[in-house]
Amino acid sequence: MKTGYHGACTAEHHHMHRITLENVSDKINKDFDLAKYEAMEFTPQIRWPDLTVQIMLHLVSIFGVYLIITNEVRFLTTLFAFATIYTSGFGITAGVHRLWSHRAYRAKTPLRILLALLFTITGQRDIYTWALDHRVHHKYSETVADPHDVRRGFWFAHVGWLVLTPHPAVEDRRVALKKVSLDLIDDPVVRIQKQLFIPLFALLNVIIPVWVPCYFWSETLVNSFVVSFVTRFTITLNIAFCVNSFAHLWGNKPYDRLIKPVENGMVSLAALGEGWHNYHHVFPWDYRTSELGRLNISTNFIDTFAKIGWAYDLKAATSAMIVNRAKRSGDGTLGETEEPDPTSSDYQHIDVN
Repeated sequence: MKTGYHGACTAEHHHMHRITLENVSDKINKDFDLAKYEAMEFTPQIRWPDLTVQIMLHLVSIFGVYLIITNEVRFLTTLFAFATIYTSGFGITAGVHRLWSHRAYRAKTPLRILLALLFTITGQRDIYTWALDHRVHHKYSETVADPHDVRRGFWFAHVGWLVLTPHPAVEDRRVALKKVSLDLIDDPVVRIQKQLFIPLFALLNVIIPVWVPCYFWSETLVNSFVVSFVTRFTITLNIAFCVNSFAHLWGNKPYDRLIKPVENGMVSLAALGEGWHNYHHVFPWDYRTSELGRLNISTNFIDTFAKIGWAYDLKAATSAMIVNRAKRSGDGTLGETEEPDPTSSDYQHIDVN
């Protein structure tokens, strides 16, 4: 059975929800003078603890790559590390990004718990903090209020924003958007993961990944720590960083040539479908983050769980919306393959059954 705009109640609920958020959003923007912040003189300071951590992670990871290419580490350990990278990646893509940051679909508790566990394995802060920052990024993209403003260059967007003090505009908007992000902390899965993040990080990102190779195929503790924790963790971080850097700089812009985000197939390959970024910034509420036909493993992941009912109310742009937007503001590179034309004039909800 199709859901969403085939049912008047669901349509009414989402319409009212969007109006409510818009009203609150108007209030938090009322006293925010972006031009004042843009004109502000600001010299960021190095956050030495964060910079030290990043340097150490990358130096040890270079050693980890050396162990891998010289066969000093067991092949199963390498395989386990890369399998963990891609499996846990769904916690970012389908979880903290599409579900919690953008509310592009809804998920039942078992799927939310699974995604929270997978996300915790990646070690990328707690769900609440990550999602809040991502909402700030989308709302104020390419301004001084953007946490990883790509206008400040590749390295800042890639990793610099994590090791430098944030612009005052970013800090202001982080506080402001907390007022319209109550849905995050209202989710018990998000709340518990936030409260228990440090022990969960230690268990899921460090202890278990290091223990598995040692216990099951007698890997040395040092090799397991270097490859299965540090190198894996660092590669996962850099894949996520590439969405902020490469996918905002190099690629085409079929849907909006006036913004920085681009379509980048290599990033999509590494990031389970998150590199189709021009589309995503135009239609951020679309659970697919791309048109069908694009390589997007995370969309297949969500569709699979939709078939068993754990994911539902999947929002997607219609073919007409996509084509009209491309004609209006795209760079003329829209592909030949188009989405089958749904009936909704706005976003639709998809049931893949």
